[in-house]
Amino acid sequence: MARTATSRRILILDVGGTHVKFHVGARRTGKFVSGPKMTPGDMMRQLLPQLRGAHYDAVSMGYPGVVFHGRIAAEPHNLAKGWVGFDFRRALGAPVRIVNDAAMQALGSYRGGRMLFLGLGTGLGVTLILDGVIEPTELGHIPYKHGRTYEDYLGERGREKRGTKKWRKDVAEVVEHLSAALEVDYVVLGGGNAVRLKELPPCAELGDNRNAFRGGLRLWQAPRARRLARAHRAAR
Repeated sequence: MARTATSRRILILDVGGTHVKFHVGARRTGKFVSGPKMTPGDMMRQLLPQLRGAHYDAVSMGYPGVVFHGRIAAEPHNLAKGWVGFDFRRALGAPVRIVNDAAMQALGSYRGGRMLFLGLGTGLGVTLILDGVIEPTELGHIPYKHGRTYEDYLGERGREKRGTKKWRKDVAEVVEHLSAALEVDYVVLGGGNAVRLKELPPCAELGDNRNAFRGGLRLWQAPRARRLARAHRAAR
């Protein structure tokens, strides 16, 4: 008998510009360093030995770049090239669902309504979930001010260049502007640098990087995000 979506064992990969994190089953969790020289082949050479003996039926992967209709559509900004067209199903031996990494963490953080998620990490991931409909964006790479992008200000390079104090001010300013422009109910701030914030902007809450794993499970448990939103509304 085929397994149902809720009984599948899912391997979840959270691919970032600094680390790759993985989770499968109740206890198999780990991470390793990524970086600007890591190709998908390099990732597999590090990942597969750590998965030896693990059993999974399907894979969810959060990718730090553009994903269109479940396929990687552009090379990442903070990793090496070779990701477009790579056969992850063949490499991992199971069906794979790929979404933008910010979208996966956003899905794991979502509790209904209109939510804006900002992933403050090596780069800047921006995802909207509007009444259950996931809308990944490339807002981080559009011009913000002084000829620089949102990611130039809120990503790790911007924090290192301008200092943490100015970075915190920039985060608060961007949250204020985007939440007003997009008319969201709440903002979730995730990613590795979110813990560097001393105070949270109004209407914002601190996310949890473990929500990426929850989002990876939800990709298979609730294939349509709208179904997830209905479930949350019914539970309230």
